[in-house]
Amino acid sequence: MSPFTGSATRTERWRHLRLDLDEGVATVTLARPAKLNALTFGAYADLRDLLAELSRERAVRALVLGGEGRGFCSGGDVDEIIGATLSLDTAELLDFNRMTGQVVRALRECPFPVVAALHGVAAGAGAVLALAADFRIADPTTRFAFLFTRVGLSGGDMGAAYLLPRVVGLGHATRLLMLGEAVHAAEAERIGLLSELTEEGRAGERAAALARRLADGPALAHAQTKALLTAELDMPLAASVELDAATQALLMNGEDYAEFHAAFTGKRPPKWRGR
Repeated sequence: MSPFTGSATRTERWRHLRLDLDEGVATVTLARPAKLNALTFGAYADLRDLLAELSRERAVRALVLGGEGRGFCSGGDVDEIIGATLSLDTAELLDFNRMTGQVVRALRECPFPVVAALHGVAAGAGAVLALAADFRIADPTTRFAFLFTRVGLSGGDMGAAYLLPRVVGLGHATRLLMLGEAVHAAEAERIGLLSELTEEGRAGERAAALARRLADGPALAHAQTKALLTAELDMPLAASVELDAATQALLMNGEDYAEFHAAFTGKRPPKWRGR
């Protein structure tokens, strides 16, 4: 995402989520606990626009995405999304579905790592938001459910059919997307859907610690690693190796690369600047 913006000022208040900033770490909390953080049109739009703002500002070096209350996110609100979409025409439905996909693209394309802090339910769109994160930290109460076929829609929603096979393999992805059955934390860890399984109630704490570690590290190196992981998913080896070479040549001209050498020879910790 380009850092250049127009005359629009920074959004001071988000209606459908809570944002906390702490020295390079952004914590975004889905804050609708009475509805298990079910998503609405406004929540999708807020997530899309917030990620774009944070990407342009370049002040954030890591982001934690969590949910308030008993679970992470139960997916799209049955009344405010499913009920409402029954009255939309095809063009409006396409606009809505493109917007949900833009949220996933924003999570994958933002220039900082995203850590999902998971507990309780992560269902439907909530499961895909977690899937789109770079790291998934979950406690034993977590259960994933890709529910799209259960409501009569394709399991390949919001990029799920693209991302999930690349995380857990085609066989597991087919089962999860086609049957829509719940996957509890232990199985999610076994099939590679989790980055870390914590003790109950500690996912937020561990996600925050990981985000802090990432934010205190070489931010530009992390951003380029994330960009290459996404870009090279569909590249042949020759193109991937060439892109790696060009990226490394650029980073070797950066301040962080020289800082590592200075710190190593000076026998001190490096002071990363993300440049």
